[in-house]
Amino acid sequence: MDPISRRNVLTAAAAGTLATAVTAVGAQAGETMPQPRRAGVGGTNPGPKNPTRASQNPDLISPPATDHGVLPNLRFSFDDAHMRLTTGGWTRQVTSRELGISKNVAGVNMRLNAGGVRELHWHKAAEWAYMLYGSARITAIDAEGRNFVDDVGVGDLWYFPKGIPHSIQGLGPDGCEFLLVFDDGSFSEDNTFLLSDWFKHVPPDVLGKNFGVPASNFGNTPDPSELYIFPLPVPGPLANDRLAGAVPVPNTFSHRLMAQEPIRTKGGTVRIVDSKNFPASITIAAALVEINPGAMRELHWHPNTDEWQYYIEGKGRMGVFASSGDARTFDYQAGDVGFVPFAMGHYIENTGDTPLRFLEMFKSSTYADVSLNRWMALTPPELVQGTLKLDQSVMSALRRGPAPVVPV
Repeated sequence: MDPISRRNVLTAAAAGTLATAVTAVGAQAGETMPQPRRAGVGGTNPGPKNPTRASQNPDLISPPATDHGVLPNLRFSFDDAHMRLTTGGWTRQVTSRELGISKNVAGVNMRLNAGGVRELHWHKAAEWAYMLYGSARITAIDAEGRNFVDDVGVGDLWYFPKGIPHSIQGLGPDGCEFLLVFDDGSFSEDNTFLLSDWFKHVPPDVLGKNFGVPASNFGNTPDPSELYIFPLPVPGPLANDRLAGAVPVPNTFSHRLMAQEPIRTKGGTVRIVDSKNFPASITIAAALVEINPGAMRELHWHPNTDEWQYYIEGKGRMGVFASSGDARTFDYQAGDVGFVPFAMGHYIENTGDTPLRFLEMFKSSTYADVSLNRWMALTPPELVQGTLKLDQSVMSALRRGPAPVVPV
């Protein structure tokens, strides 16, 4: 390389180094991307990075000084999950394979186009669902041969106990989208018991004996790969599918969550649903939480089981205390799954400028939480002050009543 060309290369390299330094300083000043530093510790990140990913996880890039130790990953996004596309819609799942710590609960996000059918099937796990968009028709029978059919819309729930056969179909005008929650972390949506799959693996003469018709009527069932989620015409009015003479299930498999009067505070609302107000739901309890900008789900923990979360809208962060000095902070947005291991203290704060809405779900027949505020308020004050050395103004502010979202 001649001297002039070499000088040009060195000049360009120096200019690039200067530009990198300026970019790093600018990022700090303009906060265009979080940097791994805070007062007196850390530094810039001049190397390879994903600015979009970093901006979604500011509390991982620059953790609060109160974070300490090691916790497992407590966040996974459905947008990082494999999408299965079909002729009638799509599906994706977050199980213990994606979020390793979640051993008791798995989730599926599913879209059915108008008329799209999730094939007649059943599972070894119970299925709890929350409608996110549109409307659907759901059907089932129980072990006593009692019938169920209903139409569900946004905010409605359903619950099918394990082993109960059922179906889901998207209605007009644009089908539906929903979250499914299963009481088994290793559940796989790809391993359900499909009606077509069973038909393909029973000899035609056996099918003929079972239904009392000639064996020649069988052998033309479509391959299960063609079904699973497949298109059919949008069904007519619900009344047309209510079978004459069929005995209805004693406890409905659907529930109108939004019809419940919520717990209200200045900071937001909470609607709790479990077997007490949705008797069919014997293995999944849940709460729909809405937090206003600047407010938060109070410091608390759950004394009965792990918490599996699904974020519907907004932005938030969750701090989790794991005992023995370990604590971590995670950031969440719409489509994310969060997780809190059994009995760990935590809070969820709205970090955006719009409402934060999310579901808390538990493998339990009943919902239970313990409020830090109520515990301290209902403990002899001398004991609390002697432990924490709190100012009297703090002691006077303690609340004995429920306030799941603060400020009150």
